[in-house]
Amino acid sequence: MEMLIKQLSNIVEDKFEQCGFDRQYGMVTVSNRPDLCQFQCNGALVAAKKYRKAPIQIANAVLEELKKIDAFESVSVVAPGFININIKDSFLTGYINGMAADENCGSSKAEAPMTIIVDYGGANVAKPLHVGHLRAAIIGESIKRISRFLGHNVIGDVHLGDWGLQIGMVISELKRRKPELPYFDENYNGSYPEDAPFTIDELEEIYPAASKLAKSDENAMEEARKSTFELQNGRAGYIALWKHILNVSVADLKKNYGNLNVEFDLWKGESDCQEYIGEIVDYLKEHGYTYESQGALVIDVAEESDTYTVPPFIVLKSDGASLYSTTDLATIRQRIKDYNPDEIIYVVDKRQGLHFEQVFRCAKKTKIAGENLKFDFIGFGTMNGKDGKPFKTREGGVMRLQDLIEIIKDSVRGKLKESDSIDAEEIEEIASKVGLSALKYGDLSNQATKDYVFDIDRFASFEGNTGPYILYTVVRIKSILRKAQEQGFSVTGKVLEPFSGNERDLMLTLAKFNEAVELSFNDKAPNKICEYIYDLSNLLNKFYHDNRIISEENVEKKQSWINLIALTKNVLKTGLYLLGIEAPEKM
Repeated sequence: MEMLIKQLSNIVEDKFEQCGFDRQYGMVTVSNRPDLCQFQCNGALVAAKKYRKAPIQIANAVLEELKKIDAFESVSVVAPGFININIKDSFLTGYINGMAADENCGSSKAEAPMTIIVDYGGANVAKPLHVGHLRAAIIGESIKRISRFLGHNVIGDVHLGDWGLQIGMVISELKRRKPELPYFDENYNGSYPEDAPFTIDELEEIYPAASKLAKSDENAMEEARKSTFELQNGRAGYIALWKHILNVSVADLKKNYGNLNVEFDLWKGESDCQEYIGEIVDYLKEHGYTYESQGALVIDVAEESDTYTVPPFIVLKSDGASLYSTTDLATIRQRIKDYNPDEIIYVVDKRQGLHFEQVFRCAKKTKIAGENLKFDFIGFGTMNGKDGKPFKTREGGVMRLQDLIEIIKDSVRGKLKESDSIDAEEIEEIASKVGLSALKYGDLSNQATKDYVFDIDRFASFEGNTGPYILYTVVRIKSILRKAQEQGFSVTGKVLEPFSGNERDLMLTLAKFNEAVELSFNDKAPNKICEYIYDLSNLLNKFYHDNRIISEENVEKKQSWINLIALTKNVLKTGLYLLGIEAPEKM
């Protein structure tokens, strides 16, 4: 369905054009003074300079034509030239019924679907997920869902860190602990074991031990570098160990990401683009893009218009080794070859902004990426504790993500146990869904680029702008619909014109759903969905408190209300789905 605001703009634009003015001045917006009108057009103020007329003259000329429009209840002009519009209830109700009949609640599919890759994982193998991985996962998942909901072909890629120094550290630590394993015997010619010589718990203990030792012992660091070099140059035993590390880690990562309702289409890593690095280096040299600086191979990506320093892009270090920058460039080459995307979105810590600026500029300058390929960097802020510092455990360490999830589930579990309507065996499933809503909504309701304070008590509250509050609103509607069904009512027929101002406000907000989805897609901003469903929940609850739906004696009115709240439930559930949140049946 076309947005309601767009339909109104088309009408007013036609009338501007009919009166001899450019139609661009007829754009309609939601009124910033809802006490005066529902919608407004400010185009006459802008057009005045071009047409050398007073804004009030332009507005009054258009007003005479707008008065003829049947969809408008009232149209007026306010000095110095604002056009105020109220639409007829019949027009609004027709739109609402169109939404109810549409499987996407009136949200239109893209006319020209794009192929979009969302890079939003970035976890390193051999390490557990920690709170620093939370934002990339849930922001990226929401952007993926919103884009896919609008009909785009979206590919989510975890982009694992699986080929760097941390793998060499793990291999060298294993060698110190279990030197008898065949992977370390250079003369071994047999088949390597199918099962890994470690569990995920052992692996997650091995890496920090290896990292700590390497930082304090130069010999250990040198061993790690040597192991990394030998792995990347194809040593058979190390390749076999690397595959074990990858398989064990990915199985655990899938479980942990799954607990967040986060799924990836691709489980590729830095290792997958290694075959392209030599090809890219040769290409860059042959086309004269590179030069040597202190032994390193670099490309200038600074521009004359820069107001900050953009260092050269380093292709190879002085020892001939590639860097993350080279890997990221090779990954772009691989993605273009495999998927020919229209856009690649990177959901990454905002502190990596300069790095990706260099990568994107290099890809464009060297024509590895064509002019039409769009790069989008969604740099997110940090999740902080109440002290304003990055969130950590009480002991001051980095908190594992699964521990954070359990903490917020415990908080919700305690609240649910106070309810008499929930059986003990249901509490765990409900606590999981409500806890996840608290965690994800608490994050996503913030603008992605901003740092925010993680406040368990506030996020887990059943009141205010929180995930549990939105879920409670959906559960309330489900309860009303169950009671209505017991009385013989079902969700059928159409919504009638509103019987009150609160009902009209609810319908006007429902009609903004496709606008909210489109805005969140264009801005890559899931917080826009959060703002919308919070406003909608408030209006639904206000409507509920003002109207006794179940005890209403007027059958037509009651049926209309049932249809209206059913649509509200579907819109809220869809909004929650776009955030990666699922509502329980009861709370």
